[in-house]
Amino acid sequence: MMRIALIGFGEVGQTLAEDLAGLGHTGLTAYDIQFPDPASKPSKALPSHQAVTACTSAADAVADADLVLCAVTAERTGEAAASCVGHMKTGAWFMDVNSASPKTKIEAAMAINGASGRYVETSIMSPIGPKRIKAPMLVSGDHALSFTDVAHGLGFTGVTFFSATYGQASAAKMCRSVIVKGVEALVTEALASAHHYGVEDTVIKSLGDLFPGLDWPELSTYMMSRALIHGKRRAEEMREVAKTVSDAGMEPLLSDAIAQRQDWSAALQIDPSDMALIELLETISSKKEGVS
Repeated sequence: MMRIALIGFGEVGQTLAEDLAGLGHTGLTAYDIQFPDPASKPSKALPSHQAVTACTSAADAVADADLVLCAVTAERTGEAAASCVGHMKTGAWFMDVNSASPKTKIEAAMAINGASGRYVETSIMSPIGPKRIKAPMLVSGDHALSFTDVAHGLGFTGVTFFSATYGQASAAKMCRSVIVKGVEALVTEALASAHHYGVEDTVIKSLGDLFPGLDWPELSTYMMSRALIHGKRRAEEMREVAKTVSDAGMEPLLSDAIAQRQDWSAALQIDPSDMALIELLETISSKKEGVS
C-alpha cells in the first residue's frame, strides 16, 4: 500500500481519508494548521478516523509519504506547498486539489518540482459529497499523465488527464466557478430581496417559465444552503477566481461581487439543515439586517 499524507483536514481531507481507509489504506498521516486547537473542526473529527495519525507539522506528515494530498483553503495553497518543500521523499507525488488560480498552482508546482517532488495540479469539478473519492477531477502538468494510472489504482477513478501544461486544470475550475458560485450568489440576493417585498412566489414561478424542467424551489434552497454553509471557503475561492480573470486581461467585476455575497452568506451564521425555502428566506430576513 502506498503511504499517503493529507495536508488539510477539512471537508475534502476528511472525505478522502475516510474513503482511502475504506479501500485499505490504514497508515495515513495528516496535518492541519487547526490541529493545535482541540475545539477546531479538524481536531474534533480525528477520533472518528482511526486510520489517520495526526502530526504536529506538515514536515512530519509528509516525511515518509509516497503521495501527499493537499486540500487546504484557496488562500493557503502556496503556503501549504512551501511547508512540504524539503521534507518530502524524492519522487513523491504531490496531488494539489485546492481551488486556486493558475498562477498560484504554477508557483506551487515550481516549488514542489524544484525540490524533487512530482506536482500534479488537480481540479475537483463537482462538489466532493456525492461521488467522494470518485468525483470528477482534471489533472494537469508535467507528471499528470503518468499519475493518472496511479490515481485510478488508489480509487480516484474520476481522475482524467487534461493537459501537460500547468494552470490548465485550474483555469477550467476557476472559470466554471464564476457560474456555479455566481448562481448561488444571484439566487441568494434575488430571493432574499424578493422575500422582503413579498414577491418570492412570483419570481420563482417566472423562473420556472423561463427555465422549464427545473424544480426552482428545491434548486434555490440548495443553492442558498451551499452559500450559507460554505460561504467563507467559496469567497476565498472566488478571490482566486478574480485573480484568474484579471490575469486573463479582464476586470473581475462579477467575481469580486460574488466573493462579497458569499462572505455575506457565511456571516449570517445560519444552519440551513432541513429548512424548506420559505423558512430559509425568513431566517435570512431575520438576520440580514445585522450583516453588512
